[in-house]
Amino acid sequence: MNTLVYKRTHKGDPDGSGIFGIHDCMGQIRGWNFDAVIGVGSKSPDRDSEEIARRITWVGINASRETRPEHAHPVVKFKRFVLRDGDGPYLKDHAPRLFRHMFGDKQRRFVMSRSLSPAMQREVEDILKWTRICRSKKSRRRVLPGPPSFCPRCRK
Repeated sequence: MNTLVYKRTHKGDPDGSGIFGIHDCMGQIRGWNFDAVIGVGSKSPDRDSEEIARRITWVGINASRETRPEHAHPVVKFKRFVLRDGDGPYLKDHAPRLFRHMFGDKQRRFVMSRSLSPAMQREVEDILKWTRICRSKKSRRRVLPGPPSFCPRCRK
């Protein structure tokens, strides 16, 4: 599954509806060929979004695109969507190699998982597995509770 991993500077796109691009964030990148997205809070998010820094803030799996007249690029919907924002786990704790790749000396704003090493691809897959069993704090889409080893909040 080709996954876009990107750094977010603010909350609100996507929102609880699970639509990526609802406020036109990440423009033409939304049209790229990916099946899933992992949003990670940037090192220095915008004011009023500080709590998302370096966290896995949202994940969407099984992407489908939809054109809308008010947007220059397609919006993306997902069959499975989890939005955690500031309640998400820290990327470094669950994907240390991917964390170093995204936040190390050569900081990257986004990366496609197929370009990553096999070890980092496994970390991406682990995050996607977590999403399949976790539930969103802000979305009404519920899925089974997750394992406490990855996301203790999902045990609610």
